[in-house]
Amino acid sequence: MTHDFLIIGGGIAGLSAGAHLAALGKVLLLEAEPALAYHASGRSAALYEAQYGKPTTIALNLASRADHETLDGGVLSPRGLMLLAGPGEEDLFAHDAGQMGLEVISPAEAAALVPALNPQAITGAAVHDDAWDIDTDRLIQHYARVIRSHGGRVQTGASVTAITRHATGWQVTAAGQTHEARILVNAAGAWADAIAAMAGVAPIGLTPLRRSVARVPAPTGHDVARWPMLLGAGEHWYAKPDAGQMIVSPADEDPVEAPHDAWPEDMRLAEGIASYQHFVTEEVTRLTASWAGLRTFAPDRTLVLGPDPESPGFVWVAGQGGYGFQTAPAAARLVADLVAGRAPVLPEAIVAALSPVRFR
Repeated sequence: MTHDFLIIGGGIAGLSAGAHLAALGKVLLLEAEPALAYHASGRSAALYEAQYGKPTTIALNLASRADHETLDGGVLSPRGLMLLAGPGEEDLFAHDAGQMGLEVISPAEAAALVPALNPQAITGAAVHDDAWDIDTDRLIQHYARVIRSHGGRVQTGASVTAITRHATGWQVTAAGQTHEARILVNAAGAWADAIAAMAGVAPIGLTPLRRSVARVPAPTGHDVARWPMLLGAGEHWYAKPDAGQMIVSPADEDPVEAPHDAWPEDMRLAEGIASYQHFVTEEVTRLTASWAGLRTFAPDRTLVLGPDPESPGFVWVAGQGGYGFQTAPAAARLVADLVAGRAPVLPEAIVAALSPVRFR
């Protein structure tokens, strides 16, 4: 059976692209792992902050908002954001607060909002309410249902072992089966360059960067459910309420030699916890869980979306970095528009900046 679109990758990038392409033809999505959203998509901090990222990312964030507010009844819930700075971080604080349009408040006001904070440790604080938790599982399952509702198929445990180009499209071998498709969509995350090479397509130069995360108990006696996400100036650390506890990260971006099922680095976790502890009144004495994910960036740290100009029928949906969920609706719509030959809604300059043409 020949499919119109064969998508490699069952994270948020592949599933959202598949849902938008499903209206144009039959979709087969292959995911190597036994479950969808197994790697980076399953290890995301899951925050929608529209003014976070490069101009291209912000454009995608803003264009995605309506979908986040309405898909499957809406996938956003209130969180809020608080930026914190300590001694020597004044310039970083001013830059970040200005870029994200935050309201500067006093250390005492910050401690009133988050009672575990130590106002004596704070040299700068700023907040806004327009930051939201994303129900990642609901979004993942919504896109999978859309693919299936159009007659498409989502297959897990299907690691791709061979890709061959032929006269009318592509032949892909995965899990002992061979599939044919007119168009191959590369949404393989940290493995996207490897998939391109397997298909005989020039890689982009994607770099997977490890991010380590720990879950720690909430400060004693505090209900953290309504606390905002805490972000260190310069994004040197962050902490976020999670299931009655706090997740803490050093916001590390350590290059790895090759894509793999990432694990956290103990010293990096210690750095993140130390940064968080500087601002709070209670010492962290134990972890309840830890994990890591790979955030994969193109050389210019801008997403790569659209057909490869030198390889007809090969489409990139890659380089999401840490922005996959919040950009997914608009990124997927752009890919579908480009494949269908429709004029994208996004400005022409943004579309050009996201295109793989820039690497050719």
